[in-house]
Amino acid sequence: MSVEKDIIKIQQKLQNMSDENADQTQALDLLKALKDLPITLDILTKTRVGMTVNSFRKSCKDEEVITFSKALIKNWKKLLSGDKTAAQEPKKEKKERKKSEEKEQKIDSKKDTPKPVVFPTPSTTDAVRLKCRELLVSALRTEDENSGCASVEELADELEDAIFLEFKNTDARYKNRVRSRYSNLKDAKNPQLRNNFIVGAITAAQLAKMTSEEMASDEMKTLRNKLIKETIDDAQLATVQGTTTDLLKCGKCKKRNCTYNQIQTRSADEPMTTFVMCNECGNRWKFC
Repeated sequence: MSVEKDIIKIQQKLQNMSDENADQTQALDLLKALKDLPITLDILTKTRVGMTVNSFRKSCKDEEVITFSKALIKNWKKLLSGDKTAAQEPKKEKKERKKSEEKEQKIDSKKDTPKPVVFPTPSTTDAVRLKCRELLVSALRTEDENSGCASVEELADELEDAIFLEFKNTDARYKNRVRSRYSNLKDAKNPQLRNNFIVGAITAAQLAKMTSEEMASDEMKTLRNKLIKETIDDAQLATVQGTTTDLLKCGKCKKRNCTYNQIQTRSADEPMTTFVMCNECGNRWKFC
């Protein structure tokens, strides 16, 4: 009922502005107010506001007001001609919004549904491999055990899998590789290696192929590098005591007048490093 009252008030003001000498400055504001009202076909028929606006349009001289009036009347004619598009729009929007809400609820319910816990089955039944996994678990499990993204059992399985993948069998090379991982992970003087593996800084694939030098603690690496440097310096300075040979060819001057020394710079089971100096041009190089 309030909508009809508002329309009647606007109609009266527009009728008063229809005179030639009347002030029509507020006409556009009144028409805009009409446009914003929820006018239905029933209200349009009762108030006959369309006729009022059309009559005012004919007497108005403002082009903007005339254009706005025509557009307003055109929209109302859609209701009169049975075009229910404007009236049905809110229902359509409500229906679409309801579908959207139902879709979102389904997505949320899927997110909230807990996934079933799946316990992994052992990847091998080989007795040797299972024994090696137990050995690696004992190396990873200590009193000051840190929590990582996986349990020590899972980490041990991954490490053993990576080692087995390289050798494809459980021969002596496989067992030696497992033992070396066990010794380094168990080493109380090198907790950093174990912690890095548990927290994921070192992957199982990386640890499976690391050399003894790479697995060593930072302190041991520093000491080893220092000893190697001192050995190399001593070898290069002691060229006078080296062995002269013509079997080696200088890559720089192509002469075969060289002096060489052999030094053990790596572990005992690795070959010695040979340091060579050309007696002609002074070029130095080394090879294993």
